[in-house]
Amino acid sequence: MSIHGILGEQTTDYPTQYSPETLYPIARSIGRDAIGWQDAKLKVGVDWWHAFEMSWLNQQGISQVAMARFSIPASSSYIVESKSLKLYLNSINFTEFSSWEEVQTLIAKDLSACVQAEVKFELIALDDTESGLLISQPEGICIDEALADSIGKVALTLHPDASLLGNMAVTEQSNITEIDKKSGQSHTFYSNLLRSNCPVTNQPDWGTLAVSMTSTCAVDDAAMLRYILSFRQHNGFHEQCVEQIFADLSRYYQPSSLMVRAWYTRRGGIDINPCRVSEPSLLPAPSRLIRQ
Repeated sequence: MSIHGILGEQTTDYPTQYSPETLYPIARSIGRDAIGWQDAKLKVGVDWWHAFEMSWLNQQGISQVAMARFSIPASSSYIVESKSLKLYLNSINFTEFSSWEEVQTLIAKDLSACVQAEVKFELIALDDTESGLLISQPEGICIDEALADSIGKVALTLHPDASLLGNMAVTEQSNITEIDKKSGQSHTFYSNLLRSNCPVTNQPDWGTLAVSMTSTCAVDDAAMLRYILSFRQHNGFHEQCVEQIFADLSRYYQPSSLMVRAWYTRRGGIDINPCRVSEPSLLPAPSRLIRQ
């Protein structure tokens, strides 16, 4: 299946009438086949999408505005192409609805049909200060300065390089966490330096990556940061990048528990936030960061 769809077109007509046919599915198997790891373990988690330009008409023809959160299970057969989602949401701008509930029901139905799984969809009022998209902060330590005292430059790589996780060339300056060899230790950290490229347009995607895991292996912050930086020229969808990191950390550290999530900055009024966990109980609450 092509991954280009509407997103790859040079010019685009923006629909002004309800157009569910604009939604374009992309098989998750494309990214997972490239990773070449245990697919079943990559299906535990959720992709949270936030939309900040939701609008439709009430029965008086007055524009209504809101924010929204989509929750797409990692077990779905497909993801939805981001620009096709933007076009679909745009097609609802001039469609009349009798209530917010009617909007939510229709969009959830259309997205579920697209990805072939149940998608949860929630409209959020602009004045919702309790359950809305409030700004939060990643947990753990930031490792972005882990290479500040190292010798030499960080090389650009074309593809993610998991071998960097074992690169101990800078251990004298590295912060290597000591662990209990019997039970393992929890490691919780994040980096704001995750960057990859859209595989269709080659546009850069920036995000914050967070990891929480329990392992009997030591974690070298400098090596971990080098590994994260190896994604800078990689062409991969947001979901695939998070799944690649989840697979690489699983293989290298053999953790007894693992959570990998990313908050990507928005484009076209939408941000994408994939999360993968080793078991459902580790799934965190959805959230939004200041850069989003």
